[in-house]
Amino acid sequence: MTEHLVDPGVPRDLHAFVAGLPKAELHVHHVGSASPRIVSELAARHPDSKVPTDPEALVDYFTFTDFAHFIDVYLSVVDLIRTPEDVRLLTYEVARDMARQQVRYAELTITPFSSTRRGIDEGAFMDAIEDARKAAEAEFGTVLRWCFDIPGEAGLESAEETTRLATDDRLRPEGLVSFGLGGPEIGVARPQFKPYFDRAIAAGLHSVPHAGETTGPQTVWDALTDLRAERIGHGTSSARDPELLAHLAERRIPLEVCPTSNIATRAVRSLDEHPVKEFVRAGVLVTINSDDPPMFGTDLNNEYAVAARLLGLDERGLADLAKDAVEASFLDAPGKARITDEIDTYTAAWLAS
Repeated sequence: MTEHLVDPGVPRDLHAFVAGLPKAELHVHHVGSASPRIVSELAARHPDSKVPTDPEALVDYFTFTDFAHFIDVYLSVVDLIRTPEDVRLLTYEVARDMARQQVRYAELTITPFSSTRRGIDEGAFMDAIEDARKAAEAEFGTVLRWCFDIPGEAGLESAEETTRLATDDRLRPEGLVSFGLGGPEIGVARPQFKPYFDRAIAAGLHSVPHAGETTGPQTVWDALTDLRAERIGHGTSSARDPELLAHLAERRIPLEVCPTSNIATRAVRSLDEHPVKEFVRAGVLVTINSDDPPMFGTDLNNEYAVAARLLGLDERGLADLAKDAVEASFLDAPGKARITDEIDTYTAAWLAS
């Protein structure tokens, strides 16, 4: 299970520090966070699915040949979410797994179109995620907020539906803070989604599209220009464009970096080649995230350990990385101050011990 992941290139005392470090996570997907335990339970509920019910068999099932294969597997897991009860179970259990990693705040990316088009009543869907959110905060202390994202591969029909669900005051959930765009980038140009992002932004939502994960820097420019992105999901190819890096650094536009994900989907060939070092050298605000953690055999604690190795960070450096995620979040000022103080208190106590 991912709770016991250890990066062999990182000293065990740093792993122990990370395990207790209060954290925020900004780029993590709802269905993609379903642990083998959750996926196997959902697969058992729906035996007509091709998804294995054995958690051990899921390890092979979640081994991807390329990004397109990842999308196919991801959508097969999406197909396991068929009832409001499935939605509630998934959401609550994802929060439980986050709490085990000391995640105090998370912006969970949800694709409501994938559920409503499979017949889940839209009102029941909203009630299910909100009920799980409130229960998780009361029981685990983990605060969840939602990013509704357009599944780009489903076209403009999905964009219209996602925008409607995100902006209709009768449906919009209390926890919704942002609006995104996910799925494959190749052949899915960002500018076509401008009208939908304009409507979401006008309704008070923040813009956080994926861009530059499997395509070049122009996709990131398009997300900034046409979609008015306030953060960029992945942004991996930004390293190829010095002007873009300078722009991101100057405007303090954060990149939501997911190192292990980028290797698993073959967006980057190896961790040693990951551009996170170039982002940091350029002064770009970087946050570390797990994306679809069980599918990639990782979790947020492991991603912090990977970042420690790639960036040469000690405990203070990791604490600063955690505070950067809090800064880049859409949490309110008192909430940010509370988690930042908790990070500082934890780090001081650790270093004094």
